[in-house]
Amino acid sequence: MGVIWTILIGLLVGLVARFLKPGSDPMGWIMTAVLGIAGSFFAQFLGVKLGFYQAGQSAGFIASVIGAILLLVIWGFIAKK
Repeated sequence: MGVIWTILIGLLVGLVARFLKPGSDPMGWIMTAVLGIAGSFFAQFLGVKLGFYQAGQSAGFIASVIGAILLLVIWGFIAKK
């Protein structure tokens, strides 16, 4: 059941990130869920490195959305080249 919740929350985070970031990001719902999950991991990684989170502590919803937006921006730079 935990995996299903992770995918659903990842999908929600990915949808919010794609809505908030201006520009076109053509991807399906599976890649949107992967984006949200990866954004959460990215936010947690940066949070631990910057001292916002303790090791093993998960990122919150807003931090996950910010992490997903950062991944979209990074992907945009990589895809242009």
